[in-house]
Amino acid sequence: MRGIRALIVVGCGLGSLVGCLSERPRPAPPQLAIAFTKVVVQSPDTLRGTVHAEDPDGVDSVWLAVGADPPVGEDGLLETVFDAPFLFLIPRGYSPNARIPVKVTGRDIVGFTGELDTVVTVSP
Repeated sequence: MRGIRALIVVGCGLGSLVGCLSERPRPAPPQLAIAFTKVVVQSPDTLRGTVHAEDPDGVDSVWLAVGADPPVGEDGLLETVFDAPFLFLIPRGYSPNARIPVKVTGRDIVGFTGELDTVVTVSP
């Protein structure tokens, strides 16, 4: 009887060890990407591009902020992949070589939030 118990304990221990060594997905914020049609703009101008968010749990929402304007959000509809085009007006008044911040924020269904920061430059 002791031998059987010992085998069961050893078997459970090995099973636990194998479970710790295997790769498994860890909770994380959505992976974000942004693609611009151009990275150098005029003032005034129009900034166009595409926002991409991906999360295996599902994308809850994605926000995009350009310059000092408040962020504009879209519902991710809990899809695992979210792609959307965008269009922002760049107002008059930016000086040449000014860097305009662009920030993408994504939230997944679990509540994890990720951010991606970049800039576009005003042409001289």
